[in-house]
Amino acid sequence: MAGLNKVSVDDISVKGKRVLVRCDFNVPLKDGVITNDNRIKAALPTINKLVADGGKLILCSHLGKPKEGAGSEPKNKFDLAPVAVKLGEILGKEVKFVYSDNVVDDSVKAAVDNMQDGDVILLANTRFRKEETKNIETFSKDLASISDVFVMDAFGSSHRAHCSTVGVTEFVKETAVGYLMQKEIKYLGNAVEVPEKPFVAILGGAKVADKLNVISNLLEKCDTLIIGGGMAYTFLKAQGSEIGKSLVDEEKIDYCKEMLEKADKLGKKLLLPVDTVITESFPDPIDAPIAVETVSSNAIPADKMGLDIGEKTIGIFSDAVKSAKTVVWNGPMGVFENPVLAKGTLEVAKALADSDATTVIGGGDSAAAVIQMGLADKMTHISTGGGASLEYLEGKVLPGIAAIADKK
Repeated sequence: MAGLNKVSVDDISVKGKRVLVRCDFNVPLKDGVITNDNRIKAALPTINKLVADGGKLILCSHLGKPKEGAGSEPKNKFDLAPVAVKLGEILGKEVKFVYSDNVVDDSVKAAVDNMQDGDVILLANTRFRKEETKNIETFSKDLASISDVFVMDAFGSSHRAHCSTVGVTEFVKETAVGYLMQKEIKYLGNAVEVPEKPFVAILGGAKVADKLNVISNLLEKCDTLIIGGGMAYTFLKAQGSEIGKSLVDEEKIDYCKEMLEKADKLGKKLLLPVDTVITESFPDPIDAPIAVETVSSNAIPADKMGLDIGEKTIGIFSDAVKSAKTVVWNGPMGVFENPVLAKGTLEVAKALADSDATTVIGGGDSAAAVIQMGLADKMTHISTGGGASLEYLEGKVLPGIAAIADKK
């Protein structure tokens, strides 16, 4: 997988051609208003390039998970119209929203036929077609019928083999990745496959189960693996520590033992919290004020639970980051949504921000935390994927990348 060499938007000529661009416009909406437009902004470099080159841009994306049949939510909840408006504002030109329940029909084809070079239109939610998620070729062919070139720029959907990410490539002659995909391949892919050493990987988040393959793959690639967040307690229990009421995955204790042995056998450092911020119960609501104390990680009282890493651990984790040349981070160190329990995540983020290393944030909650803490511009790369980032960190081949032509 190292150094994947895909045809990119810099390698193709699009003047006068119909360019179908798969974007990731799966943005959070509240009452029809976009509450976070990061994903729209992330698509701009590719869109601007193709517009400047005189392509006729047909953008498509999914939004949420619309269900079919009786009692299902109204389609307007999953309507991309607000995205077209927002994108138009940012681009400074009209983005025409061409709605069809069928996504592609005669009226959509007519709208495409009427496009001038440099025009931009947005299709309806690709998941309005039930074939989309099953990658059934009727919909792939419909999408291909309105395009001469297909550009994949939705990294967040690249781990799914759907019509609009993979199927369509079988029926379009020219395919390429956009700048966002190119950046993900360069930083996330290469950070794991061909890292500059020492390579430190930091994993957090609640569940060990979500990161099983990531832990195993990264142990083979990195020099030091740091484990924080809720998943650390299952590792601590595997070591025989008392963890009180802390989150634990009983079924994964043996797996954690295996990973501790694997690290030992490979001569890798596996760092776990040495001290823990504890409280009586999980904050409800999540940002409610709570009383906390810090104890040693192997002596958590039976009636308490750990919800963040302590000061000593922050020091150890930060020191490991200081000596690194490559750092990949996926998952917070504690319940960062609560100001009292955010310190571990904040301090690790600061250590990355102050580092000279290539720093890659692997999407999801850690990306949200870094953005929320105002440290986004201090990182080399923040991945736009959630599940896609995780699968990439597992060393999997992502179908949405594999489907794009390789450079000759």
